[in-house]
Amino acid sequence: MFAVPFAEVATIVGTTTDASKMLASRARRKVQDTPRPNGELRRRRAVVDAFLAAARGGDFDALLSLLDPDVTWHRHTQKGHAVRIGANEVLAAVRRGDPERLEARRVSVNGEPGILVWGPNGKPMSLMLCTVADGRMIDIVSIIDPARLATMDLPARSAGA
Repeated sequence: MFAVPFAEVATIVGTTTDASKMLASRARRKVQDTPRPNGELRRRRAVVDAFLAAARGGDFDALLSLLDPDVTWHRHTQKGHAVRIGANEVLAAVRRGDPERLEARRVSVNGEPGILVWGPNGKPMSLMLCTVADGRMIDIVSIIDPARLATMDLPARSAGA
């Protein structure tokens, strides 16, 4: 794309020409495999709002209708990165949540709808970017690492919560 020979790239990144070709191939694949949201932003936000309402109300049928059966859930924790696939993985996490002790609301994450969850102590517990396509969540990226969350400029918890 930038018309830089692989040998020159290899010198810059401190690797071999073959390794730089492999890095470029992996990067192209990663960019191509990244799920893309579709539909109007207003509609994508409505899906996230419906997800939050269903989670608060314990309406698991509604949650299933909002999640792609093969939704990919990336979890960034203190221990590293884990990937879970399938709506049941997300439902299990929702079941573990306590809506009486947690506050969750839709926020904007890099211009896309997301969810911010605060714990009983009022501190952020999780920030999620929700990729919505065809009216369903197809990808969720969660940051659950308190150290990373502490470095972010996140909105405060609602007064009275």
